[in-house]
Amino acid sequence: MHEKNINQTSTITCPMCGYRHKETMPINACQWFYECKKCSELLSPRKGDCCVFCSYGTVPCPPIQQGRKPCCSSSK
Repeated sequence: MHEKNINQTSTITCPMCGYRHKETMPINACQWFYECKKCSELLSPRKGDCCVFCSYGTVPCPPIQQGRKPCCSSSK
């Protein structure tokens, strides 16, 4: 059985300044922090989201795309 195609590219929009930047997401991990390339605001996930891509990106992180919920839990 083949894995579902995973989109590794997402465009993050900074909620502070509105700047948009295309980024490549890690395939099997969540990214908890992201520094805006324009205003240097340090973004972290909104409550209930696992990572900055799920909060501010155009595409959710690869673990969520694969249906892993919770996707990046510290307890296994």
